[in-house]
Amino acid sequence: MDVKDIHKFLAPHSAEARAHTHAQENGLDWGTADPTIDETLLAHCASYRSFERYLSGEHLFILPRERRELESILRRYSTDAIHNAIAKSRCALQPGGYSRVCQLAADSIQAVLNTADNVAYLLALHASKD
Repeated sequence: MDVKDIHKFLAPHSAEARAHTHAQENGLDWGTADPTIDETLLAHCASYRSFERYLSGEHLFILPRERRELESILRRYSTDAIHNAIAKSRCALQPGGYSRVCQLAADSIQAVLNTADNVAYLLALHASKD
């Protein structure tokens, strides 16, 4: 996957791209002075990672044929990213934080899918050649 591909959906100045860069540069210890995870940062990182993973075709065995299926895949990828980040972090989520993070990531994914022809482009990217 070329970095330009992800920039079609999440520009380098987007909150998701900035969160992803921040996490890459600083690891998962987001503010060791604060014993909790920054929920927005985690959600944006997860959203970014879901598109990155989809664009690469990583673990994409059943190809989506419609928006609902595409969104389900992206949400599952973001949930995987959230779980991985929580497992690696030395910080905890606030009560109810997991649900909030999942919802923020889902909102971010929906915003990308609601923009221009993104759904059509993403569906065509891995469409069956049959």
